[in-house]
Amino acid sequence: MGRIVSVWLAFAVIACSLTAISAEESGESKEFVLTLDQSNFTDTVSKHDFIVVEFYAPWCGHCKNLAPEYEKAASILSKHDPPILLAKVDANEESNKDLANEYEVRGFPTLKILRNGGKNVQEYKGPREADGIVEYLKKQSGPASAEIKSAEDASNFIDEKKIVIVGVFPKFSGQEFDNYMALAEKLRSDYEFGHTLDAKYLPRGESSVTGPVVRLFKPFDELFVDFKDFNVEALEKFVEESSIPLVTLFNNDPSNHPFVIKFYNSPLAKAMLFANLSNERVDSLKSKFREVAEQYKGQGIGFLLGDLEASQAAFQYFGVQESQVPLIIILENDGKKYLKPNLEADHIAPWVKDYKEGKVPPYVKSEPIPVENNEPVKVVVADTLDDMVFKSGKNVLLEFYAPWCGHCQKLAPILEEVAVHYEKDAKVLIAKLDATANDIVDPNFDVRGYPTVYFRSADGNISAYEGDRTKEGIIDFIEENREKTAHQEALKDEL
Repeated sequence: MGRIVSVWLAFAVIACSLTAISAEESGESKEFVLTLDQSNFTDTVSKHDFIVVEFYAPWCGHCKNLAPEYEKAASILSKHDPPILLAKVDANEESNKDLANEYEVRGFPTLKILRNGGKNVQEYKGPREADGIVEYLKKQSGPASAEIKSAEDASNFIDEKKIVIVGVFPKFSGQEFDNYMALAEKLRSDYEFGHTLDAKYLPRGESSVTGPVVRLFKPFDELFVDFKDFNVEALEKFVEESSIPLVTLFNNDPSNHPFVIKFYNSPLAKAMLFANLSNERVDSLKSKFREVAEQYKGQGIGFLLGDLEASQAAFQYFGVQESQVPLIIILENDGKKYLKPNLEADHIAPWVKDYKEGKVPPYVKSEPIPVENNEPVKVVVADTLDDMVFKSGKNVLLEFYAPWCGHCQKLAPILEEVAVHYEKDAKVLIAKLDATANDIVDPNFDVRGYPTVYFRSADGNISAYEGDRTKEGIIDFIEENREKTAHQEALKDEL
């Protein structure tokens, strides 16, 4: 659903910051990033065992920030042995839309790693600045798992701030080793994998084991954990579950951000406690929150502790205020939210228990109801959606928009013309709802991008408008749906 996509996108923005460094001005400088489009994409990709492709939109601010870093990285990687090719596709161009759909581009920029002539596709999950891009892609273009031959190798390889997986084997062959290498290939864009013949080289854990065993090192909770089931699916589940902290910490420390992103991308319901972590009285909250996390471990809920200073974007997204801190929000995969503001430590356990038992009503984010609503295009907010759209008895054309959306800004004067056209028709309402500031809880409205326009007839039929964004096109659509309604009413009267 569109709301789910927007949730994850919002938190990718919250957790990560893109570094913008001005590109050097040089009218004659060579471009190292290869430009691809529908005409040459397949042929180019098929000739390379490893190529990185950025899908971008010219109007996208994050894409503009990335561009000089991406170009700088491409320049450096062109000298790598063998060279690593970076390319880009304008996914906003109409002729390239099929490519964007094929590679499931949902936002900009989207970077993909294509291997084996495009047969294997992985998300790029590395840094967005040049040096980080270079280091990440050097690792990605090499073996999926690095051999550890000494304690020095292990010390250099196992970063104390990252998840690192090492397989210990008596020999580098056999079903267990093959399955481990298959896992490393599958998850290489997310984790760093190594393998060794001697556990004595490793900094933590039993050193006398000869394997086969997989040891996952992590910078939280128990610091390492061993696993001996070499079924690929079991291995993958072990890695994914073991790499999320019992309580994920969201603050301004960049080393925590990969775990925050992983938390938000997990399929679990998300219980988030936001508080001022520099306050002396927060220790009891943290302690109780961790106790509850232990209690509900394995029961479909993940837990995150967010610092007030780092959480401003989250507050804006959820429509909550600093005055409500400390507060807990639980976010479900269908977009439903549950809120407990101004809580004490002793409130946490009983409130989460009530939530699990279905006793907590959902929280719906809404802008304030406008004091005046006299413009031709009426403003709808979450708290007035039911009355203005579903109970009004009118034929309602409703636009879901985002204030920053260029297409929405172009549509605005057209909708105003349509509204003026119907100003004297009491049975037609032209309205708009800011989908970034109001929750859309009705399942009839599937908002996957902006603008999204729906028409609800007076008799309750709902249909999406997908025609030309012109005054004439929209009016024709409204009249066509009104005629259908009138025809259906006439048939009912005859019966």
